[in-house]
Amino acid sequence: MKRLLLYLCLGLSGLVLVRAQDKSYRIVFDLTSRDTLDQKAVMQWVGEISKSNPEAQLEVVMYGKGFELVMPEKSAFMTELNSAMKNPNVSFKVCQAALRNNNVDKSRILADARTVPDGIYEILMKQREGWGYIKVGH
Repeated sequence: MKRLLLYLCLGLSGLVLVRAQDKSYRIVFDLTSRDTLDQKAVMQWVGEISKSNPEAQLEVVMYGKGFELVMPEKSAFMTELNSAMKNPNVSFKVCQAALRNNNVDKSRILADARTVPDGIYEILMKQREGWGYIKVGH
């Protein structure tokens, strides 16, 4: 019994050490608002994080009205978006359900923005993979 307990403790300690050594920087941003202050905030964060840690993996998931960030006719941040989209570690994903619910055709969003069937599920899966989560707000 004591051996079993010892092996269990050693195994758990090993898992903790492995997790502690994971230095990856992975953040999923949750953007649901068309508010330009929220859009400005997420673009600032993406830019600042990318600059300070070029290896950071960042994903902006947009649903609700958040997808307007990547609509050229509605976005106030095209320069920042085009710059961010050049970084292979940054992605912008739009919820297909949100597009459908708002009667917006996929062709109206930037070609480099990808779509996902369900934005909330996309965020959930990133969290299960160990990504940090940030709800965008101002």
